[in-house]
Amino acid sequence: MPACFQPVYAQKFTVNVVVRGETRACPLDWLDQFCMRNFTNSADFDDTLPIADGKVEAGFHLTPERFAEGLAAWLTQRGKGEGQPAVVQVTRE
Repeated sequence: MPACFQPVYAQKFTVNVVVRGETRACPLDWLDQFCMRNFTNSADFDDTLPIADGKVEAGFHLTPERFAEGLAAWLTQRGKGEGQPAVVQVTRE
């Protein structure tokens, strides 16, 4: 199949955040802000689409580990870890 016909969002990620020891689905608005206004200047995040709390679809070039790393850094910078570094857990569905 030619590259131009491959699906963009081939991966589905489950995204959880740990705040003060409590694990929960990452809120959609946090995912949306990160994915749509990504401040990492990395093309890795170009093909991401938040679809619900704790759910993101992503292109082939992004790994769950890279997504977790970038989102955790961004959430920590935004103060979402409530004074602690944000912890993000991302798994491929």
